[in-house]
Amino acid sequence: MLSSLHDLPEPASRPGSGHLQDWAARPLALIEEGATQALAAGQDLFRLRLGLPAVVGLSPAWNRRVLTDLNTFVSAGSFSAVVPYLAGGVILTDAPGHGARRRALNPGFGKGSVQQLRERMRQASSPVPTGRFNALAWADETVRRQLNAAYFASEFDDRLLAAFLAPLRRPFPVPALPRPLLFRRVEQEIRRLAERRLREGGDDLLSTLAPLPGGLLETRISPAAAHDTTTHALAYAVWELAKAPQDQTPHTHSAVLKEVLRLYPPGWMGSRRLSRAAEWQGTEIPRGTLALYSPYLTGRDPTLWERPLDFRPERWEKSPPAWAYLPFGGGERTCLGVHLAQTLILDVLAELPPLQAHWGNDEPHPGITLGPRGPLVVERR
Repeated sequence: MLSSLHDLPEPASRPGSGHLQDWAARPLALIEEGATQALAAGQDLFRLRLGLPAVVGLSPAWNRRVLTDLNTFVSAGSFSAVVPYLAGGVILTDAPGHGARRRALNPGFGKGSVQQLRERMRQASSPVPTGRFNALAWADETVRRQLNAAYFASEFDDRLLAAFLAPLRRPFPVPALPRPLLFRRVEQEIRRLAERRLREGGDDLLSTLAPLPGGLLETRISPAAAHDTTTHALAYAVWELAKAPQDQTPHTHSAVLKEVLRLYPPGWMGSRRLSRAAEWQGTEIPRGTLALYSPYLTGRDPTLWERPLDFRPERWEKSPPAWAYLPFGGGERTCLGVHLAQTLILDVLAELPPLQAHWGNDEPHPGITLGPRGPLVVERR
């Protein structure tokens, strides 16, 4: 006989609000406590009370199930649906339509296309300041400028783009609040530039996306999805290199970035909803349950990684356990911008001068994405 969600381990809850208060105030501590409870019970699944049935899985096997069983674990009704910046486009398109939509978008974001954008992005990068500077704020600016170059040949109003992206870095519920006037201004700017691309052609991402059905919506959503994730990964990488100058060599940058994304995955929590009831290791999970997987938890699991809390780029001399390392998701729904983000970050790291870390707060701070609480003050050596 199958057990129910009520039989699953769970972190301590509060009378009346369940886990909602802790989810808002201390989500990393909450899920770490839940993981501890699950492992102590010999399970890889725990329950959260978030106002609707919710489960969080820990294991690579759970990650694989959630990310490959696309008919059961769907995006409609997930966390992305409540954030206007992310609510739409390929992010919320489920099977059977997702595959065709993704195939239409893939060429513009493939390795070959990204290679053609590299020089333009490099030229748009913010110069590294002289003296001491906040690596987090600098990463924010340089990623925004490079995305503007990649998507819009740097023709999008930078002040408008900065205003559009700023709410994503605020605590909840700020990113979920509707902003119709701001969105309308952004969409008008995208439409203005897209009409020029359709008349005159171009070689930026907008030129690829504008002719596609729904392409202008993807042009609004994908930079929003890319900006903070890339900013936070870049800021952490700069900080770690400033703390360990011996790693500031081109042949170590890839391992440094992988280690950053293991310990501090910007997409720290992924979500799906069950379109139908499912069974997992003897537990029945009802239709409508919120199914969560956490690259943050999996990337710090001591059963999967040796000394998981240590920053050790050398661990990447061998491959990670399958489905244990998911900074860009996995399966058919792997992040559309994976090549763009990695190319941007590695090219920036390759051009960094030697840096020295002075002071900062690198405590992971969860919001829409996971990033350092900051600031991260570094200086040229």
